[in-house]
Amino acid sequence: MTTSAPSGAGASARSHNPATTQENKKPIYFGPFEVTNQVFLTTRHSFALVNLKPLLPGHVLVCPFRPHRRLTDLTPDEVTDLFLAVQRVQRMLARYYFQPSSPSPSPTQSPFSVPGPTGTALPTQGSFNIALQDGAEAGQTVPHVHVHVIPRIRGSTAKPTETPSDRIYEQMADEEGNVGGALQARSMAEMEEEAALYRQALKAMEQEEEAQAAARQG
Repeated sequence: MTTSAPSGAGASARSHNPATTQENKKPIYFGPFEVTNQVFLTTRHSFALVNLKPLLPGHVLVCPFRPHRRLTDLTPDEVTDLFLAVQRVQRMLARYYFQPSSPSPSPTQSPFSVPGPTGTALPTQGSFNIALQDGAEAGQTVPHVHVHVIPRIRGSTAKPTETPSDRIYEQMADEEGNVGGALQARSMAEMEEEAALYRQALKAMEQEEEAQAAARQG
């Protein structure tokens, strides 16, 4: 479903970056790999997909449709669209993973399972790693520009305060899979399930934004 653009901060981004959360009909490629069923958001120039080998829960990628190898290859419109999509994905992931009393995953629960919407938590109620490896010498393993978006959940996956460095950057530099991470690849069914849940979260977020815009106008 193509979304309409309400007023306000979220509306401004959406008016420049109309998003679609429906399942995709045309094949979408990340480098040489078809990732159509992993995609949960498409915009005019960009798409977001769940990760084959996530480093932490919620680790996703945002890419331009055109398989540019370097960030400097993107047009101004593509750059704008890409980072507006990154912001939108951040807001959606915050709804899923950030809340004041977010429990840690249980020992029997997969650390990469999607826990379900937490409500209207904001990105500021947690933190994010936003990373782009621009070229092979920077650790890029797929020759297609992609932005890593990784939520860091307070009391769960946040960087330990007692350590000066964050191992997440070392893990990204050591990627060996086609879509990231040093962990065992997940099944397509797992990735499709996660993508479907994120589409639902985006739809709920858009409906809430539309309701807020209508209330302001009323």
